[in-house]
Amino acid sequence: MASVLVVEDDQFVRSALIRQLTDASHTVRSVGTALEALREVAHLRFDVVILDLGLPDLDGSEALKMLRGITDVPVIVATARDDEAEIVRLLNAGADDYLTKPFSVEHLSARMAAVLRRARGGAAEAPAPTVLRVGGLTVDPLRRQAELDGVVLDLTRREFDLLAFLAGRPGVVVPRRELLAEVWQQSYGDDQTIDVHLSWLRRKLGETAARPRYLHTLRGVGVKLEPPRLEPPR
Repeated sequence: MASVLVVEDDQFVRSALIRQLTDASHTVRSVGTALEALREVAHLRFDVVILDLGLPDLDGSEALKMLRGITDVPVIVATARDDEAEIVRLLNAGADDYLTKPFSVEHLSARMAAVLRRARGGAAEAPAPTVLRVGGLTVDPLRRQAELDGVVLDLTRREFDLLAFLAGRPGVVVPRRELLAEVWQQSYGDDQTIDVHLSWLRRKLGETAARPRYLHTLRGVGVKLEPPRLEPPR
């Protein structure tokens, strides 16, 4: 069971979420503003945050960015905004998942379970390799640290998981379905989620989709990570 922070200003919705999550044996705390949420995560440890975007003191997307500045706790955004651009913006801002209102408690529970599986990282799985090296890229799964040419990369949990999975298979084209299953622990999903995280990771590796160095996308096939090609002498 999980320790959950519900950030929701609508008292009716908030009470319903607290009751339903408590009935499911989760430990629940709740607040109605973004600033209260920031204070809570600064002083207490949570397994997941359910974040409403329509908060009275701060726009939820701004609150999300501030949360990401102080914690890597998984965040599921609850929003009435269902347009594609907004969803991409939320994922870019650090959301782990999102739900469009109204939603059922069964839907929320399923999303929470998936996020928690990913966050807890499959403790029963085989031990991770010590250090992975691809060109100037070094990935240490045990320390959860990645370096590029000796410089430590500031990666989110999901970015690190994606990079480590690809670094463990250098030069191998990994199908998107396999990435969803192994990195996101989902049997199906939107390719847009992968594209957003690849784009974010590329920026931190100092490359673009148009000028890739390490990350290469094969349209309609998958993604591979390989060392940069050496420029021929002139």
